[in-house]
Amino acid sequence: MTEASKILVVEDNETLREGILAVLKRMKYKTYSAPNGRVGLELFKEISPDLVISDLKMDEMDGMTMLRAIHAHEPEALVMIVTAFGSIEKAVEAMQQGAFDFLPKPFPPDLLRTKVKKALAVREQREKTERLSQENEMLRAEAAAVYERSEIIGQSEAMKRVFGLVSKVARTDSTIHIFGESGTGKELFARSIHQSSPRKDGPFVKVNCSALAESLLESELFGHEKGSFTGAHKQKLGRFELADGGTIFLDEIGDISPLIQLKLLRVLQERQLERVGGEETIKVDVRVVTATNKDLKAEVEAGRFREDLFYRLHIIPIDLPPLRERKEDIPELVDHFVSKLAGRTRSSVKGVSAEAMAAMQVYDWPGNVRELENVMEHAMVFAEGSLVRLDNLPPVVSGIQAGESLKIPDGDKSLPDILEELEHQLILRAFRKAEGVKTETARLLGIKASALYYKLEKYNITDDVLG
Repeated sequence: MTEASKILVVEDNETLREGILAVLKRMKYKTYSAPNGRVGLELFKEISPDLVISDLKMDEMDGMTMLRAIHAHEPEALVMIVTAFGSIEKAVEAMQQGAFDFLPKPFPPDLLRTKVKKALAVREQREKTERLSQENEMLRAEAAAVYERSEIIGQSEAMKRVFGLVSKVARTDSTIHIFGESGTGKELFARSIHQSSPRKDGPFVKVNCSALAESLLESELFGHEKGSFTGAHKQKLGRFELADGGTIFLDEIGDISPLIQLKLLRVLQERQLERVGGEETIKVDVRVVTATNKDLKAEVEAGRFREDLFYRLHIIPIDLPPLRERKEDIPELVDHFVSKLAGRTRSSVKGVSAEAMAAMQVYDWPGNVRELENVMEHAMVFAEGSLVRLDNLPPVVSGIQAGESLKIPDGDKSLPDILEELEHQLILRAFRKAEGVKTETARLLGIKASALYYKLEKYNITDDVLG
């Protein structure tokens, strides 16, 4: 049931004020009243009514002053002015100041009813337009990030396993949780699931749960009613409502507060919600996909994440492999980014040199595919000619200073043997550049210190190489 409209009557004549209130109450509206403009303005800020009916001439603060103060607080507020017979010029002035309409004294109840219905119809139309605008905004955002299957690249066994799992779960309505390090493509896989599902013609709505404070995230997810908190000048639909019939993707779900966890649990269990400040229960038909780079099981054990919500989210978990565990996909990814970035970089690059590819195969890519794309953009900007060369790569990837080069091993050697020799060279150069400081060497190479210690021992690299 739709909540009744709120109307504030500001009138210093008690008889007239009570008469207006009586008519409005019979029309089933929620009514509030004030004896002057000062009290009326305070009440307006407190209740944020749908319509204000105010006399012009009052003590303490007249109707014109209150009208200007109301519009300073809420520019689109609807205010209807009551003016004495023979003061039409004052009514015209009020309309110029932003009043919606006026009532000339004395007025019959029928005229009051007609004008109130007209004003509230305008309010309803504005709210419908606002809702449509919010929905269109979501559609534009979705169109701007249209799912491209070509963005999900990989022929490695690890990726084939993920593709097989995605194809099976996409056609269901089960809740899915995607785990993966930053840059592994969690949003791309969420979109892939949506586009491969029976809900593909519905909206795909993304929410970054780590980007908003608790109060803002609550409003963003579940919506709010007009006047529910300071600054809530309009009704706002939440992302769950906007995703009705489609899919909602909750990224960084591990960062939500206990309050949001509780409300999310209810939506998952009951498929219904209430907007912030609202009483109406709203049913939603939404498929939920979540993602995080946190270990949610560890968060549960630490008491930071609800165990019941964890199991609600983990019905079907999908673990995305980091790029360091599928390095055989790097050449195909590089080719993709060369094509994708050609226009943005205005580059004539068509590929990468053997030295550059070897360096990229050795590097461990802590930022995963996103980092690879950024590195390729950097390299293509600085490359001259048709190939990205080793010295076009950032030092953290090449492991060398600008102007240096790696020596490609001679002879008929296998690729693993060539990569091993190049890895030896890269680690040696980084170790020398860091003057033997192992933490700095690991940072330059983009690998963990434990991995560096293993490789230093493997290649027998000690402080003796520093000369």
